Amino acid sequence: MRHRVSGLLLAGVLWPAISGMSLLGQMQGLSHNLVTEEPAGGTTDTLQNELNALATAHHGHVAMYARQLNTGKTVAIDANKPVQTASVIKLTILFEAMEQIRAGNAHWDEKLTLAKGDGVSGSGVLTFLDAPLTLTLTDVLTLMVIMSDNTATNLAIDRLGVDAVNARIAWMGLKDTHLYKKVGKPPSGPMPADQPKFGLGKTTAHEMEMVIERIGRCELGAPGETAQPGDNAICQVALGMLRNQFYRNTIPRYLETLDSSETGSGIASKTGSLNAVRNDVAIVAGKTGPIIISIFTYENQDKSWTADNEGEVLIGKMAKAIVQAWSPEGLDGKTLVPGLGLNSVPKEEAATSK
Repeated sequence: MRHRVSGLLLAGVLWPAISGMSLLGQMQGLSHNLVTEEPAGGTTDTLQNELNALATAHHGHVAMYARQLNTGKTVAIDANKPVQTASVIKLTILFEAMEQIRAGNAHWDEKLTLAKGDGVSGSGVLTFLDAPLTLTLTDVLTLMVIMSDNTATNLAIDRLGVDAVNARIAWMGLKDTHLYKKVGKPPSGPMPADQPKFGLGKTTAHEMEMVIERIGRCELGAPGETAQPGDNAICQVALGMLRNQFYRNTIPRYLETLDSSETGSGIASKTGSLNAVRNDVAIVAGKTGPIIISIFTYENQDKSWTADNEGEVLIGKMAKAIVQAWSPEGLDGKTLVPGLGLNSVPKEEAATSK
């Protein structure tokens, strides 16, 4: 929820140009930080062992889940352990906005007002701007995603509703994901007993993979529901926000070796950070097929806010190992479009990724 913000943001990065079956299978229990899964679709011992070694060397704890969607390959460490989300929970707010827009209950261009006193500390710039200020819902969600703006997040929560977000989470079949309250504000009512432990929100590495996968696959509506003509446009806007994520010291750290700000990134992600927490969840457009990487580090000894924070470096190393193993030829941002190019996958191959 907290990030250092570069002064370059106000010079033009603030509002980048944005162009206009969830996995609800049975999840296996995990009991130890280095207990691993061997789900259908298989994985390689070499990659799993490399990730285990990285996690063991980390001065903190790791929960992670990665999946290549077209092959079904998976690796995991404590993938079903509830963890602090920090700002990664904002993915569920974005998804609820997408569904409300699809249903006609919200609109990208509707106006929201930032009033005096609405600003909260942490990441973002809205708290530094003069209020009252009128923004569109698109503006608010863009700031929430690309800068993790906490004030924008609260405006989105006010518009969409905490209860609506949590109802959507339950609708997706997620059992250990929850948005508790607005950022930097006291709860508006009684809180679950575990709220003090998790703060803003809780999730698991596996469940948050499911959320961003739905966004990438453009799976809107209930399972089996016919796609609507406007679905791709909604998903394109959301993916555009996620591709313009400003904080790139975690999953993109070793994967983006060239400037992608003009040509479009091959990574769509949402980060989350607290003093002892570093998280990142991303769609990575591998040339051999899309990969979802969901990594959470917590109770970290390194609480620094530098580019070389141990948790951030660890996430970068894990992401690099996964992509080198599954997509050694690198990334292809052209496939980071609604559906992730999976509609053309042969039926029998697609079946292995369900």
